[in-house]
Amino acid sequence: MIIDMKQLHGIYLVCGRTDLRRGIDGLANVVSQQYSLDPYSKSLFMFCGTRKDRFKALLWDGDGFLLLYKRIENGRLQWPRNMNEVKKLHSKQLERLLSGWSLESSIKQSTPPRKH
Repeated sequence: MIIDMKQLHGIYLVCGRTDLRRGIDGLANVVSQQYSLDPYSKSLFMFCGTRKDRFKALLWDGDGFLLLYKRIENGRLQWPRNMNEVKKLHSKQLERLLSGWSLESSIKQSTPPRKH
């Protein structure tokens, strides 16, 4: 990945659908006006449109914004669709999302057998 995850102050996933025709200014406005977050905070903000095979990400790197766009050729993102919500992720959740897995852990915890 071209982003040093250790340098990020946060990873935010904007749930629901965002118009991906928006550019840097439009996405920065979504971050600041809809969610009262600071787009200049060196945090990664991620947006998904109607189709779940592509997303955009916005990052302030200190002297300008990076606008990342990715289209996944095989598969889809398990993007949460709860409108008007933003989720703060940790790096493992981001890895899961970008690998096509749900953000929620699908690993069932096994319980030890009971002793009688």
